[in-house]
Amino acid sequence: MSAVLEYILRTNLFNFIIFAGIIIYLCIKLDVSGKLQQGKDSVKENVDASSAAQKDSEVNLAGIESKMANLQAEVEEIISKSSENAQLVGKQIIAETNKTVKNIKDNSQKMIENKTSVLRNDILRKVSLASVEVAKNHIISELNNNNELHLKLIDESIDAINVMEGEFTND
Repeated sequence: MSAVLEYILRTNLFNFIIFAGIIIYLCIKLDVSGKLQQGKDSVKENVDASSAAQKDSEVNLAGIESKMANLQAEVEEIISKSSENAQLVGKQIIAETNKTVKNIKDNSQKMIENKTSVLRNDILRKVSLASVEVAKNHIISELNNNNELHLKLIDESIDAINVMEGEFTND
């Protein structure tokens, strides 16, 4: 039997049995089946999560594709609304500009009328002053040349003063 044993020790079968025993012992000791189950569960969870992510991605892709299909219509609608807004703003600007131009014209006309009135009044004042000066010079000249007229005017002035004094004293 020792020869057989010796033979077994030398054979690969014995080495395999020892190696298998060590592997089995280590698997039991390290709880390899539990860890394999955990790994299997983790892989299954990852596959499920990937499937859910794939479904979400497909839903997102379908939403993006529908948006892309409507994109041209949306762009045309935005351009149309922008064009309408620009036309409205342009009309408002033109209306405001016309109103401002009218106000400027009206104000300019009023300023012209005021300046004309001021100039007219200034000319009338100067003409009046010149007329008074001419009349004064003419009266002085007439009084210097005609002594009787001078005396007559003095007498009339004195009579007018006397009449005025009489009116004040009677009241």
